[in-house]
Amino acid sequence: MPQTVHINPAQNGSSALQHLLYIEDEPGIQEIVKLTLEDQGQFTVLSCNSGSEAIAMGAAFKPDLILLDVMMPGMDGVTTLKALRQIPELASTPAIFMTAKNDSGEIAALKAQGAIAVIAKPFDPFTLCDEIRSAWHLHSAG
Repeated sequence: MPQTVHINPAQNGSSALQHLLYIEDEPGIQEIVKLTLEDQGQFTVLSCNSGSEAIAMGAAFKPDLILLDVMMPGMDGVTTLKALRQIPELASTPAIFMTAKNDSGEIAALKAQGAIAVIAKPFDPFTLCDEIRSAWHLHSAG
């Protein structure tokens, strides 16, 4: 099934993409995405199990991009991104949400929270890195 990347053209950023902060509560999905990003994408990935873990570790990692799940227990993706935005080092770090909720209203709401893109779940591990790079390049060119 083809995946759709929904871009928010109003976001801007730099062109170097290497370090990704990835937040996902499901261990199986987290493992697949992390391996995909590292092996296929050659990214350096800090993988966190929760929003609170990302808040504790994210700034020291200095990510170029934040990739996060929307639906997580406790602190969901939107709440996590808002909290990360309160950390000066992460205040302007571009973010991409991953979600199974792919209706246009949900996508618009996520972009309104500052996401540069929304990647649909289920995702294709073979195209995930290209989707992230595509969103990043459109963001950087914006």
